[in-house]
Amino acid sequence: MMYLKIVYNYILFLLIKTFVCVILIVVIAMKIDKIIKMKDNKYKIYIDGESFITYDNVILDNDLLYKKDIDNKFYNKLINDTKYYDIYNKTVKYILKKKRSEKEINEYLVKSEVNEKDINKIITKLKDIRLINDIEYCKSYINDKVYLSKNGINKIRIDLLEQNIPIEIIEQELKNIDSDILNDRLEKLIIKKINSNKKYSNFHLKQKILMEMINLGYPKEKILQIIDNNLEDDDKIVKREFDKLYTKLKIKYNGYELKNKLKQKLLSKGFDLDIINKLIQEKIED
Repeated sequence: MMYLKIVYNYILFLLIKTFVCVILIVVIAMKIDKIIKMKDNKYKIYIDGESFITYDNVILDNDLLYKKDIDNKFYNKLINDTKYYDIYNKTVKYILKKKRSEKEINEYLVKSEVNEKDINKIITKLKDIRLINDIEYCKSYINDKVYLSKNGINKIRIDLLEQNIPIEIIEQELKNIDSDILNDRLEKLIIKKINSNKKYSNFHLKQKILMEMINLGYPKEKILQIIDNNLEDDDKIVKREFDKLYTKLKIKYNGYELKNKLKQKLLSKGFDLDIINKLIQEKIED
């Protein structure tokens, strides 16, 4: 008898526990009191005396204009849908400020801690309405860089590849660039560099300008051609620099020390040692 009583009590305990669990998951009914239209396609929903702001998409997607009673599950869906459209609308504004690549949008959404499912959903929708479009992005990016930056065609190509734009689209759009615009800009950049660095030897200056222009994305052959067409004669440069340094250094130094200082300064500017020695012999008596 004692054993049966223990079994009976245990079964009763399990039934009570199950019943309590069922009660806890029973869906609680909620009533939509009213829905008020606001600015910018937003609505304010009042439910059981409390309210939250959502979007017209949420109202229409969930048929809220014809529903008065909802449950917890449906309420949570409304909240999640609102969060989805919060980030969706922010993303649209982000794109409208400036055209963005799919990679940029994906990084923006990841940074905003959006889950992968919603990221894919948002990107698909933005593609459908052409707010994400590789061709349009490529055209816009190239146009901006051609007219608003110092970048050459090679850097533009690399930057677009880094945005995961297909190479076929990039090459097709690069063909539309007016090469005269880039060539004219390259020439202006090089001439400006030459005019602001006249104290250096041609070799030193050529290497310096070549590296800078290659980093900006211009072709090596075109850079060298423009440099060679605009460089001043090396003999004139070294003589001018020698005279300037000699006038400055002779006040403080003389003899061997003066010669040594002149050599150091001129060598650091890339001038040939034989030419430097020749000028020293002509100018300074032992």
